[in-house]
Amino acid sequence: MTRTRRLAAATAAVLAAGALAGVGAAPAQADRTNPRDVHPHLRSNLVAFYDFDHPVEGDVALERDQGRSGTEIEFVNGGADMRVADHAYPGSGDALQTRQVNPAQAGNDDWKAGIWSSSGVRTLRPFAGTQGTTVMGWFKMEMDAPALNSTTANPTDRFNAIGLAGVLTGDSDGHGVRALLELIDVNGELRLVALGRRLDGGNSQTFAASEDWRTLLPKGEWVHLAATFDFNTGALALYRNGQPLDGFYTRNDDPWLVSGPGPHVTTASDPRGIKIGGSFPQDTLERNPCDCRMDALMFLDSVVSASDVEKQYRYMAR
Repeated sequence: MTRTRRLAAATAAVLAAGALAGVGAAPAQADRTNPRDVHPHLRSNLVAFYDFDHPVEGDVALERDQGRSGTEIEFVNGGADMRVADHAYPGSGDALQTRQVNPAQAGNDDWKAGIWSSSGVRTLRPFAGTQGTTVMGWFKMEMDAPALNSTTANPTDRFNAIGLAGVLTGDSDGHGVRALLELIDVNGELRLVALGRRLDGGNSQTFAASEDWRTLLPKGEWVHLAATFDFNTGALALYRNGQPLDGFYTRNDDPWLVSGPGPHVTTASDPRGIKIGGSFPQDTLERNPCDCRMDALMFLDSVVSASDVEKQYRYMAR
């Protein structure tokens, strides 16, 4: 199956599932109501969950969603080779490998994952008009700095960020996000951040970890990260191995426009997808590739409490 046909099939499948579930709700399926590796406190808000142990039957370059939405994602460019034997935590199976392929060529061959639709991905509707979102998972870095920029003529130019995982906005070109975990340049220093945008076309806010990113994500070591986005109050938070991280906001104004009467929610538009390990999951451009491995990626439509983030980490690391 060609990539175009695979994307069309995946999109049709998730749209059909959404239609069966009703206009305003994502489908709930019996075999995804009790994911083994998800703490019971988180299961009701688990929209999408990828453990990279569940290839789609007949196309191993697609991964089945173990959350309630049924949103399949594609392993872009690397296909089945991106599913690798590595164990982020006791009991885990395979992991996802993403990486830059050819930094000297302005092509579209980087390994990344996700889904994208110009009309929005209907099964991700829980992230439309929501007061909160959480992105979490296990990450193992295999790089010391952002990758060389394959989109410019300067052979020493580097991207300014390393993309981890996030939910796109309802008007995203494949890069703009509603909720994202990544590493990005903040005032001349690369930092681990939670970056969110409440309104489509609106401003983003960033919460950056104070500690050096190389300490937080040592090369070759599995680390559990979580980012929470409270769109009602404007608060963001970061966690590493179940513990909150000290940090700071990069803006001190009101980029999410939450100073007035609430409640405040995200734009009521279906996200255009999910991006993992770099931007543009539709494979039209290369941006911020991550030479890394990932496992147990979770996307929730609520702000997970600090105690529940710790419970989830300990539940998996036990």
